[in-house]
Amino acid sequence: MIRKPLGALAAVALVLLFSAIPLPAHHSVTAEFDSSKSFTVKATITKIEWVNPHTYIYADVKDENGVVTPYSFEGGPPGALRRSGVLKTMFNVGDLVTIEAYIAKDGSKHLGLLHAVRFADGHQILFGRAEDSEGKN
Repeated sequence: MIRKPLGALAAVALVLLFSAIPLPAHHSVTAEFDSSKSFTVKATITKIEWVNPHTYIYADVKDENGVVTPYSFEGGPPGALRRSGVLKTMFNVGDLVTIEAYIAKDGSKHLGLLHAVRFADGHQILFGRAEDSEGKN
């Protein structure tokens, strides 16, 4: 009787297990957003999600007639933002901000890719590459 090593069987079992689990696909920012077109809104932050694979800031935007529309703003991965000096603790629910974001290519009206968040006291937090903050793409 030939005995197969237990390690080889465990390796085969792991390969089969992981090949059956679908992995989430990562999308390119340029596939979803148009960095040549931006928009700016004045908003109140309502929710902050700081989890992988992308962060989100949700905000309510009030128009001139007082109608409130919820917006979603996508940011980069938490680790990349942290390395560039952007932390979740810099944002609070209830903050009144001006948000500059890039438009969604699919035409979603209330979704954007974060470029800058300006606070009432004048300080600003930039998202993305350094050359983007200088107006270059």
